[in-house]
Amino acid sequence: MKELVELIAKSMVDKPDEVRVSQLSGQSSTIFELKVAPEDIGKVIGKQGRNAQAIRVILSAAGMKVKKRFSLDLIEKRQ
Repeated sequence: MKELVELIAKSMVDKPDEVRVSQLSGQSSTIFELKVAPEDIGKVIGKQGRNAQAIRVILSAAGMKVKKRFSLDLIEKRQ
């Protein structure tokens, strides 16, 4: 899953080398923290949050298959 989030994010941004995904795993849920460059955060969020919501929908669908809950947090990198 972590690789999937990273692949999707890298395809959306101008600086793919600055994309970082960290994973915080629990017993029944996993949180993915997506860090991108400050100028790319808008591209990942998208208009009215549509891009971020689409990634969350993909994670949710994949989580149903493995009976686990996935969530996505977007974090802006500081320079």
